[in-house]
Amino acid sequence: MSASRENPPLEKSFIPRYRQIALQLRQGMMSGELAVGARLPSSRTLAQELGVSRDTIENAYGELVAQGWLERRGQSGTFVSHTPPGVRSRATTSPLSAHQQPQPFQMGLPALDAFPRALWGRLLGRRQRSQTGFDLAIPEPGGELSLRQAIAEYLRYSRNIDCSAEHIFITAGYAQALRLLLGVLATPQQGIWLEDPGYPLVRPILAEAGLRFCPVPVDSDGMDIAFGRKHFPDARFALVTPAHQSPLGVALSADRRRQLLEWAARCGSWIIEDDYDSEFRYHARPLPPVKSLDGPQRVIYAGTFSKSLFPALRTAWLVVPPALATAFQQAISRFPCTVPTLIQQTIGDFIHGGHFFRHLKKMRQLYGLRHENVTQALAEQGFRVAPQSGGIQLVIEVDEDDVLLAQKANRAGLAVQALTTWCSREPARRGLLLCFTNVASLSEARRLAKRLRDAISL
Repeated sequence: MSASRENPPLEKSFIPRYRQIALQLRQGMMSGELAVGARLPSSRTLAQELGVSRDTIENAYGELVAQGWLERRGQSGTFVSHTPPGVRSRATTSPLSAHQQPQPFQMGLPALDAFPRALWGRLLGRRQRSQTGFDLAIPEPGGELSLRQAIAEYLRYSRNIDCSAEHIFITAGYAQALRLLLGVLATPQQGIWLEDPGYPLVRPILAEAGLRFCPVPVDSDGMDIAFGRKHFPDARFALVTPAHQSPLGVALSADRRRQLLEWAARCGSWIIEDDYDSEFRYHARPLPPVKSLDGPQRVIYAGTFSKSLFPALRTAWLVVPPALATAFQQAISRFPCTVPTLIQQTIGDFIHGGHFFRHLKKMRQLYGLRHENVTQALAEQGFRVAPQSGGIQLVIEVDEDDVLLAQKANRAGLAVQALTTWCSREPARRGLLLCFTNVASLSEARRLAKRLRDAISL
């Protein structure tokens, strides 16, 4: 295809090949070289012409279809859309409003450019074509059986958690998972251990249930269990992120995991394990979850696909001890899963087909590189980055008012957060939190690091 060969070469060091091709095709459509309604070569033909794999072309086409530039017409082929974004009226609203556009360093986002969208589209289309009338009926309130079975299989082989589909409940995101859990087990004024610093967005959900917050400090070994036992011995719950503490990135030590389980067994308390970013550990295998050590059966395990796949899925799950399964099955009618059946089935197919394991392996390698690039770029600008071995975010240590620094960075369009706002106790730790997953190259990391330095130096 001549359009792709006549465009100037792109920096292959930081733009994936499929995205280079997508950009070149989009330039051709914007310039009019590829006219509205024009039929594109098949993925096989274009792959042979450009000397790349067919999957690379499928990923490029898939991205442009999702953006509205191209449209698929079954066996007829792929065509330039009759209403591509580049030729719409200037009065037309952008597909993404300003507040929806991802910003540099935005927290909680996986590498959106690396998700296999074409593969996902094929699995989704296959499921849609094979749906029966039963799939259109009222879904199971606890989630699609095929997805629960896939999660059980994944947890058994990847996380060493022995569970079955009957112990797994699918929810529309982590917030709904917490509400379901607390609706079954919590009563007002019960105490809950919270990591300090810790994820602030769970606090309103816990407050809705009337729970009493019990902030427990975090050090290099994770949550200080001895502190919690001394100051809040009668707490009913402990909410922990042991694999990669949010936001400091430390892991709960083996000794403290044992202490935590002993406390829960002796007091009849419940451990809520949020397996946050557990798949993304760069220098060693992921640490075993507390749930895999749960002889007393006091751990409720929570997971989500927001970081491992993409946030728009809004799909999470709980694994409960067998003794609680009946209570959760009775309660699920009040908190039924609202994730569309088609989406649940497609996630299940993605896992059963081995694509989930391959995707996680690919992302571990990619995040390791991007973590190294951003850390290096920040160090070159004089920032002190706290060491960590996994996760998708970084902590910059600062001595100044981190809230003020974050405000300056935000005004410059950088979505960093102040560590102080994640703390409950005084004196609060100071630092800047940022996510590095969508910083695609060392050159981009250097540009953003300098932009951050310039912003906070004003």
